[in-house]
Order: sequence, then structure tokens, then C-alpha cells
Amino acid sequence: MTKIDDNFLLINKPAGWTSFDAVNFIRKKYRGANKKIRVGHAGTLDPFATGLLIVGVGREATKRLDEFKNLPKTYEAVLFLGATSETGDPTGEITNPKYQISKPDEATIKTVLKKFIGKQEQTPPMFSAKKINGQRLYTLARQGQTVERKPAQIEIYEIKFLSYAWPYLKIEVSCSAGTYIRTLAQDIGQALGVGAYCLELTRTAIGPYILKEAETL
Repeated sequence: MTKIDDNFLLINKPAGWTSFDAVNFIRKKYRGANKKIRVGHAGTLDPFATGLLIVGVGREATKRLDEFKNLPKTYEAVLFLGATSETGDPTGEITNPKYQISKPDEATIKTVLKKFIGKQEQTPPMFSAKKINGQRLYTLARQGQTVERKPAQIEIYEIKFLSYAWPYLKIEVSCSAGTYIRTLAQDIGQALGVGAYCLELTRTAIGPYILKEAETL
């Protein structure tokens, strides 16, 4: 497995795994040598998402994970236009409008994408790992609860238009830590007047560390 040094691993998390699943997998790999070894990760990835996950192995490494959590991130995302999702991704209930949608052209999409570049406030989605009063938001959401969330300051450094063939829009996003791409996808869909959710998501970089250097579990 690829390492930052002897205490950190770069992992390519597969779709369908939680970040904890990846950590548990690594813990089992090391358990033979030290049954009490600590393993943790820097920056949660949604189960549907794939891509770069930094895993720390050992007490000292897990203490340093915050150094990586605050680094800027880069993602490739495929947005599904013309529909919305309860969770902002394909795992939630999908709503398809029954009315005829006016499909945006490429020029319109590029103009809208530019509007999201820069510093802005973003409200964490209910279906997220963020904690409020000690509870994960997704736990409350699954219980049918909606709680007030304070908007957080984020920054979108760059959005690259990669490809478009209705209803699929592929983009690359470079952003600050704490940015929810699912929320960005929903906001882009709303700005286009057609709705959208994040169909596919891959984290390709965390600061200077890139997905190409990572090991697939």
C-alpha cells in the first residue's frame, strides 16, 4: 500500500464502503502485529463516493490526522440534471419532475458554474456525518428529524467543465475543506432551473496527495 511515510496510507476507497469500513479493513491488516493499534482517517467520504482517503496507523499518526483534514480537496463529480434526491446523491429518494424541462445548453452551464467560484456560505446537508449536540446529522435524518444547521464559510477555488450530454454533467471542483459537493450539485441544479443531484463523486486530491498514488483496497 502507498504511504506518505511509515504511519500514513493513501487509500482509494471503493463505492459502497463507508470511510469506517476502509479503516476497519486496514486495522484488520495490522492487527496480527498489534491488536491494540489505533487506525483513523482524515476527511470522511460518503459511501457512494470513491477516491482518496488518508489513513493514519498508530497512536502518533492518528493524533496528526487534523493536519490533513484542513487541506484543500479536488473532486470529479457527475451531476444528474433534471431530477433531485432527498440526500443529494443516488442513495436517496429520487424525484423526477413531471413537467417538460428546458434543457440548458453548454454555454448556459459554463456561465452558471462561474457564479459558484469564490468564498461563500454553505449549509451542511442533513444526510452528513457532521455532529450537532453529539449526534451525527444522518442519524437524525434517518429518524425523520430536521434540525437547524449553521452555514459554514467555504471557498470554491475552481470549477472545470469536463463534459456534458443531457442529463449528465461532469465537472472538476477544487475547494476548501468542509465543502459538500452534494450540496453544490443541488445548488447548481437549482441555478440552472432543472434540479440536480450528485450521481458519482471521486476525490482525486487532498492537498499535494493525489489519487494516482493510492492503493485500491
